[in-house]
Amino acid sequence: MKQSAKARRHNRHYRRHKKVGGLNLVSLMDIFTILVFFLMVNSSDVKVLETTAKVDLPLSISEGELGETLTLSVTPQQIAVGNRMIAEVSAIQGSSELIIEPLRKELRYQAERRPRTDEEIAAGEGMPITVLADKSLNYSLLKRVMATCVEAGYSRISLATQRELMQTVEPDDGATTGTGTGVSG
Repeated sequence: MKQSAKARRHNRHYRRHKKVGGLNLVSLMDIFTILVFFLMVNSSDVKVLETTAKVDLPLSISEGELGETLTLSVTPQQIAVGNRMIAEVSAIQGSSELIIEPLRKELRYQAERRPRTDEEIAAGEGMPITVLADKSLNYSLLKRVMATCVEAGYSRISLATQRELMQTVEPDDGATTGTGTGVSG
């Protein structure tokens, strides 16, 4: 049986719309490109130091940025390098020596594992380390920790702090008191 032109056109149209559509990858690639740029721009705003123990850092108005360094955590209970617990503070406080020997051994081990750049060797500077010390620690313990760091070759010591936002009061326009005052806090 011969089909009319209208019937053939109807069948072609029906077959064309019955096909399963393909996946349009252009739109998907556009979305992922935008997402990648968004994440790259927003990922560098905040540096977060990961520690195994809860360290209550002191407040500071410092504007310095933190680089990629070895982290040393000192809490009232323990001393840890990276995520590895090195010593108990109670055992260390009983000793009268300035250098903390288990900490010195671990820092030297970490120094051997880390390759030094030619610029660091030429400058003759020590390696960098970031100390996360609890604000309730005794200064004599912090002094011993820092002396041990220097003894192990880590002479560029940075103390981690929490950034405190400084609030300033704008000076008066002189209408009420005649003098302007500025308060920061």
